[in-house]
Amino acid sequence: MTWTRRKFIKAGLWAGISFILLDSFWFEKYFIETNDFNLGKATDDNFDLKVIQVSDLHLQSLNGQLKRLANNINEQKPDLILITGDSVDNMKNVFVLNQFLGLIDSDIKKFAILGNWEYWGGINLEDLRLSYSLNNCELLINSSRQLTFRNKTISITGIDDYVGGNADIDLAIKEFKQSDYHIILNHCPEYGDIISEKLKGKIPYDFMLSGHTHGGQINIFGFVPFKPQGSGKYLKGWYKDKNIYVSKGIGTSIFPARFMAKAEIAVFKMLT
Repeated sequence: MTWTRRKFIKAGLWAGISFILLDSFWFEKYFIETNDFNLGKATDDNFDLKVIQVSDLHLQSLNGQLKRLANNINEQKPDLILITGDSVDNMKNVFVLNQFLGLIDSDIKKFAILGNWEYWGGINLEDLRLSYSLNNCELLINSSRQLTFRNKTISITGIDDYVGGNADIDLAIKEFKQSDYHIILNHCPEYGDIISEKLKGKIPYDFMLSGHTHGGQINIFGFVPFKPQGSGKYLKGWYKDKNIYVSKGIGTSIFPARFMAKAEIAVFKMLT
């Protein structure tokens, strides 16, 4: 076969398109990266608490990706798992959530909040709360809880969804107790600006965990065609001015692909 310039260019284009499609519909969706952060004076061998954030699962079925994720979480042996909304977007998939959480060590304490899709999907919140509670997970809706690990206290404040629910930081902190650590769970990062302003000089927090954006889900070398309502200026990663971490999440919504927005979990090791 003789390669002409035209054939070479055409083959290159097809190879590029095939790579993009493979990456978007398979690799970035099904191979979940783990992003590790050592906070304060923490090191890999010296930390008070290990916390894992799981966000935007958008569960459809218990596939190999989720089984590997559960194994990864169990191997990490975290003190806490924090689930930051959009776990399910259809009532029938609450069963899948129960299956997935059942793969994770039941001794690991878990907290979850709501995202917009739990509201938009018409999820029965009491059924969802029950599914979480069966797996040692508490659903927080504008409320705060305090726990103790190895003589260190930690408060978890969970905010209702900003877009579909009734986000209310004032209500959430009514139960707040001063602790060694304080983490806020807030699905839509745009509401983080309001939280940060209202708590300034009143109640400290170590960091805030959000999701919702999927890292853009389709990110064309910095150009993001669509960000969901409630994203604000946020896209992914750390925003140090507000101490907000925005997860790219696990699943997809609307369009079943990711490009340059690889699925992730975040692991935080904390030491004062």
